[in-house]
Amino acid sequence: EAQLVESGGGLVQPGGSLRLSCQASGFTFNNYAMSWVRQAPGKGPEWVSAINSGGDSTSYHDSVKGRFTISRDNAKNTLYLQMNSLKPEDTAVYYCAVKKVNIATSRAASYDYWGQGTQVTVSS
Repeated sequence: EAQLVESGGGLVQPGGSLRLSCQASGFTFNNYAMSWVRQAPGKGPEWVSAINSGGDSTSYHDSVKGRFTISRDNAKNTLYLQMNSLKPEDTAVYYCAVKKVNIATSRAASYDYWGQGTQVTVSS
């Protein structure tokens, strides 16, 4: 069964940067598209970004385009999210997620496996 462990969250001032990591195990990482999903307090999950299995195709929610960059290192079974120009509205728990099939979707709730999440707080 897939296991996903996120790290790298924290408290940052508006305009700051963070880099999230997700260590994957229990499945053949380089065979699957991966996504980042976030959930803000009192709100449902929101898809943020996705990357295909080879790492050469990415997609982003409009709210993070130009500020966030998703990437992966298949040799290390690790997914990343570089977040720049952070805003208070980016405050949320961030999860990496994967489906049982090699598909990425913007339907956040449809993912089969999620990590435990890492808290990102953007505040002055």
